[in-house]
Amino acid sequence: MFELFVDIVADALVDTIKLLPFLFLTYFVMEWLEHKTGSRTQAMIRRAGKAGPLLGGILGIFPQCGFSVAASNLYAGGLITAGALAAVFLSTSDEMLPIFLSEAVSASAIIKILLVKMVLAVISGFVLDFLYHKVIRKEIRYKNIHSMCESEHCKCEEGIFQSTIRHTLQITLFIFLITLLLNVVIAGIGEQQLATLVQNVPVLGEVVAALIGLIPNCAASVVITELYVQGVIGAGPMMAGLLSGAGMGMLILFRMNKKHPKHNLGILAFVYVSAVFWGILIDVLGITFR
Repeated sequence: MFELFVDIVADALVDTIKLLPFLFLTYFVMEWLEHKTGSRTQAMIRRAGKAGPLLGGILGIFPQCGFSVAASNLYAGGLITAGALAAVFLSTSDEMLPIFLSEAVSASAIIKILLVKMVLAVISGFVLDFLYHKVIRKEIRYKNIHSMCESEHCKCEEGIFQSTIRHTLQITLFIFLITLLLNVVIAGIGEQQLATLVQNVPVLGEVVAALIGLIPNCAASVVITELYVQGVIGAGPMMAGLLSGAGMGMLILFRMNKKHPKHNLGILAFVYVSAVFWGILIDVLGITFR
């Protein structure tokens, strides 16, 4: 039992440490924008924000969930739109790429899956921005980065480097504690039990796979990817589970954007529904990627 606990803690530490570079760079850029560039550069970012889903979808295809964490912070800081954030969430795949490579999946299949995920993420991101700003007619929620600093009581007047360190340490501790808790829960349930929940059942497979994908832990993407590689599930459930898997990004969104819980829940719901929809469509079209 003690050895199991040590392994769980070690895994949580490794998962957290892997995010440190993304966290530090994200907060450093945000602090630099706040302290050095002023309103002119922030205005430029706002004008370019409508193309955010395209950039978010492209950045998200890189492995690991660091970009989703970075995007959540940028959204909380008022620098990107909800559509751009959703595009990152849908495009990123956590452990998918490393597992595909280790299982000797063909390069053509990997490229197809990555490109399809990116395209679906970009389309979904633009749809969310359209719905939010044209149909619901809400203004883009841009704000001054300093407002997020004040809400976190981070004493940003200390300087760029000091504020960056403070932000990074605060959120790193939060990520470690949540990851540790999730590792304990998943160890208790067992990955095999998670695997049995996803079957090749039309619609139900995508619904359950997307729910598993929402688990903010690399175990979710590992289970989904392994099941697809082994032929247990098809391309539809696989895509649904990987599209909804934003790693720690969703948790960071709720942590850093806590003043707007309805926005957070809306983004969560949109990501989940989009993942299920695209997964079902892939099944209906008979796409296999093999």
